[in-house]
Amino acid sequence: MRCFCKLLALFIVLLVCAASWAQAPNYKNVGRVATPEEIRAWDISISISGKELPAGNGTAKDGAKIYAEKCAACHGPSGEGSQMGNRLVGGQGTLTSADPVKTIGSYWAFATTVYDYINRAMPKGQGGSLTPNEVYAVTAFILYRNNIIKESDVMDAKSLPK
Repeated sequence: MRCFCKLLALFIVLLVCAASWAQAPNYKNVGRVATPEEIRAWDISISISGKELPAGNGTAKDGAKIYAEKCAACHGPSGEGSQMGNRLVGGQGTLTSADPVKTIGSYWAFATTVYDYINRAMPKGQGGSLTPNEVYAVTAFILYRNNIIKESDVMDAKSLPK
C-alpha cells in the first residue's frame, strides 16, 4: 500500500508539472505587428462630436430605399421591429414608464452614435459593407422616422452631430 501511495503521489506531481508546462506561454514566431494601413482600416470609431465622420451625405428619402432593401427584413418595414431585429422608431416618453421602449427616438442620445453603430454592425453579419453615403442615408431615414429631422434634411459630417 505504501508503494502505491508513493507512486500515486509521484504521478500527481508529474501531472501537475506537465499541466503547468503546457500552460506556459510560448509566443516565438507568432503573429506580427499590424501595418499602418491595417490599423487605419479598423480605426472606424466615431465620437459624439463627429470629428471622425467620413465625407459623404444622405437624406431620409435616399435612406428609405436602402432601408427597404437592407434593413426592413429584420427591423420591419417601418422600423417597428420584429423577432429578428430591434424596434427603431417610437417610444418617446416611455423611459420613465413601467415598460420603457428604447429606440433611436427615445433612448439614443447622439446621432453620431447611430451612424457609428450602423457603420460597424449593419446589416447583421455584414457590418462595414455599407458606403458612407448609405450609412448617412439610413441614419437620416431612421432620424426622420423618429421625427428628429425633416425628410429633406441632408445628413453629412457637419449636420449629423447637430
